[in-house]
Amino acid sequence: MIKREEIEMDVVFVGAGPANLAAALHLKNSIKEHDELIEKGRRHGSKVGDIEIGIVEKGSYVGAHILSGAVMDPLAIRELMPDFLEQGCPVDTVVTEDAFWYMTENRAFTAPITPPPLKNKGKYILSLSKMCEWLAEKCEEAGINIFPEFPAAEVLYDDNERVIGVRTGDKGVGKDGERKGNFEPGVDLLAKITVLGEGSRGSLAKQLTARLGMNDGVEAQVFSLGVKELWEVPGENFSEGRVVHTLGFPSDTQTYGGGWIYGLKNNVVSIGYVTGLDYLDPMIDPHAEFQKFKTHPKIASILKGGKMLKYGAKTINTGGYHTMPKLYADGVLLVGDCASFLNGQRIKGIHMAMKSGMLAAETIILAFQHEDFTSKTLRHFEEKVNLSWIYDELHPVRNFHASFQSGRWSALINTGLQFLTGGMAWGFMPKEHHIAGHERMQKLSEMNGSADSNRYEKVKFDKEMIFDKITDVFHAGVAHNEDQPSHLHILDTEICATKCAEEYGNPCQRFCPAAVYEMEFNAKNDRKELKVNFSNCVHCKTCDVSDPYQIINWVTPEGGGGPDYKGM
Repeated sequence: MIKREEIEMDVVFVGAGPANLAAALHLKNSIKEHDELIEKGRRHGSKVGDIEIGIVEKGSYVGAHILSGAVMDPLAIRELMPDFLEQGCPVDTVVTEDAFWYMTENRAFTAPITPPPLKNKGKYILSLSKMCEWLAEKCEEAGINIFPEFPAAEVLYDDNERVIGVRTGDKGVGKDGERKGNFEPGVDLLAKITVLGEGSRGSLAKQLTARLGMNDGVEAQVFSLGVKELWEVPGENFSEGRVVHTLGFPSDTQTYGGGWIYGLKNNVVSIGYVTGLDYLDPMIDPHAEFQKFKTHPKIASILKGGKMLKYGAKTINTGGYHTMPKLYADGVLLVGDCASFLNGQRIKGIHMAMKSGMLAAETIILAFQHEDFTSKTLRHFEEKVNLSWIYDELHPVRNFHASFQSGRWSALINTGLQFLTGGMAWGFMPKEHHIAGHERMQKLSEMNGSADSNRYEKVKFDKEMIFDKITDVFHAGVAHNEDQPSHLHILDTEICATKCAEEYGNPCQRFCPAAVYEMEFNAKNDRKELKVNFSNCVHCKTCDVSDPYQIINWVTPEGGGGPDYKGM
């Protein structure tokens, strides 16, 4: 039995992303304001006083594992910090020009009118990694404790299933599972309220929602995968402040997909491609979709003469309002992407993540006032969300992503009708609005010969403009200590070698954007068997989402391991 240190705090935030950083900062500032108003007799109730707030982060520093496009709607940060620009928020540039391209294999048609959801003029292009670093500095200045390299590995419960904190991961365990000389047991962080803001497909949120039935009565969460590169290009190729979104090539008409190109300062371009992880054809490879996107003459002309600087990949929880789990339980709140706070139509979630965190903070103050940390008080979080502009933005697009599960053309018609009617679903929709991607993926036998094993045969990895996964992983700065247990738990490798190979052709080799999974011939057994290169992992969680048998379980590795997305 391992003896673990227990540290008591009042509130523990899991994950140092925009949701939790905004939540912690708003909580600290709001408590101060609340107590001052009570002291002056201008507000009724009891003072909250100083409370211990901690943020645990699995990355080696705040921002290391943070990735987004990113164009930020400043709505939430203006509420949090009206003078955010004067305080040094590291925005890169202001959007000055919008465009929307529909792309065929060789041509790009510019829409005469940019669709309203994709109008970004006046908003800010930035590195979300840099912004989170800056927000973390603001939190520390306010007296909030931040613990990087402390991955939360487990949710702690009392005998009544109330969440009482989290346990951080053990350090110094060898790949054989044995403790090394530098072994350090994880710490139990005990808290009155725990806030999970782990991003898309959070590992603790996944455990929690299943255990407490928080997904009961809601539609299946659906995800997309965004694959991104930063490029330095000749100045005349793409102007600073220009934002372009695309639809069409290279996705087939049954697959949700679209690209982006954002012009940053110093001739740097953010370019990426989003593929819906509810695709049908098991031969689809989202990384290869992105590389194929770059072969389009219009895209290639932007990158010509340029140099790729950085790479990253991240899943996006795109289901929205209908897929939102219950946001609270005794002792716990869910914020940000792990709770579906993302507008899939606008491809924006930073402002919603921050706002959800701020509303969580206001609920936490209420809980401390009443000294009640159960659902009786924490349920007010969900009420606050539904009375805020989050609801006003998410509810009208509640059926957006589900429309694409019927194909691109019906989706475009349906999306137009939704825009006019406040989000109503029409006859083009599937019977079940959101179907989980791993359930939609078809077996090879169901494809009736239409599985396209040749869809990437024209994509030549020249390592100048088009990159293979291993090269891109290098540019993601990925580092894991290889002498540790794999953080990718395969629950039944026999399925991989037999059933999955026959039925789906082992799609993990394709859907992973970091070449983590490969089928390697085992002469002893005279068959191909799964090899897991966990040290390549960029922490996107695609495998956890997309495995058709749901036998891959992504857990946090030893603290600090993973990609280095500084500046992404």
